Amino acid sequence: MAESAAPAWLAELLGVALPHEGGSAVAHGRPLTMSAGILRATEVVSAAQGQTSDAFGFKWGKRDTYEGETINHARRWLVEKYGDVARMPWLFDTSPNPVLLDAGCGAAVSGLVLFEPVLDRVRYLGVDVSPAVDVAKVRFAERGISAAFLQADLNRLPLPENSVDLIFSEGVLHHTDDTRAALAAVVRHLKPGGRIIFYVYRRKGPIREFSDDYIRDKLQRMTMEEAWDAVMPLTRLGKVLGDLDIEVDVPEAIDLLEIPAGRINLQRLFYWHVFKAFYQPGMTLDEMNNFNFDWYAPKNAHRQTPEQVRAWCRDLSLAIEHERIEEAGISIIARKAGPG
Repeated sequence: MAESAAPAWLAELLGVALPHEGGSAVAHGRPLTMSAGILRATEVVSAAQGQTSDAFGFKWGKRDTYEGETINHARRWLVEKYGDVARMPWLFDTSPNPVLLDAGCGAAVSGLVLFEPVLDRVRYLGVDVSPAVDVAKVRFAERGISAAFLQADLNRLPLPENSVDLIFSEGVLHHTDDTRAALAAVVRHLKPGGRIIFYVYRRKGPIREFSDDYIRDKLQRMTMEEAWDAVMPLTRLGKVLGDLDIEVDVPEAIDLLEIPAGRINLQRLFYWHVFKAFYQPGMTLDEMNNFNFDWYAPKNAHRQTPEQVRAWCRDLSLAIEHERIEEAGISIIARKAGPG
């Protein structure tokens, strides 16, 4: 497949002429190099961010582990969390052809699922710190959809302030060195009146939090292939528990461990309160392992409370228009203060 050139509007957005392959440019103080048709930042990231980048580059490179039922699962879950965003009346409030910044696009699974019906009317800019951005570019090209891509740290984007109409950051901000700082960094580029759609992890109960940190620390000493294999027994156990499809009755709330009373599927009891072992009927073992690897392998994987996220939005002049709080995380649609 021939490489697709970056669209002309990207040069206008960055305020620089796009260099030829192998060439360099500086946009808003950020040095960039064109490689394989993608502008890539040359700045060094922290060790933790570098490891997180490697983990997601590995994960998204395994296309066979998420191109099946995972896509359907993502579609259902995203619409359940945010609504059918592609049909929201405010989508074109700030521009007839808005710039959509997919901040931490990975392989663009979520971006394509949620926005594909309107991608012929928006200027999609996928940004990721990892080489997964190359996979995203290929997946767009396979669908014949024009888009632009950058490989850069979300905290140091080579974009002007107040330049994008919509930011989408699905499960990404918590994978930076500081979730709040990353939110503040990307919001700088959002136009007044524009909206940000994002999801961040929520803090879990004490056993689950301990298990998550313990396993994540163990994986830091492994190669990505070793970490993938190390997580697989968890995935197999999750499948066994899920296939049992039985409920247990927690007779009364265990406040010490933040376990509520009531009936709960046995797999979900383990999932929410002991360790993450993803289960979804219809998915292959590798697909389910991809979800568990996604959770445990990255060094940066911060969890936060709803109160923290609301305070961050207030501080950053973001008016929350839609909020969904669930055990897994916190989903937000917020509008930046100002005209529009």
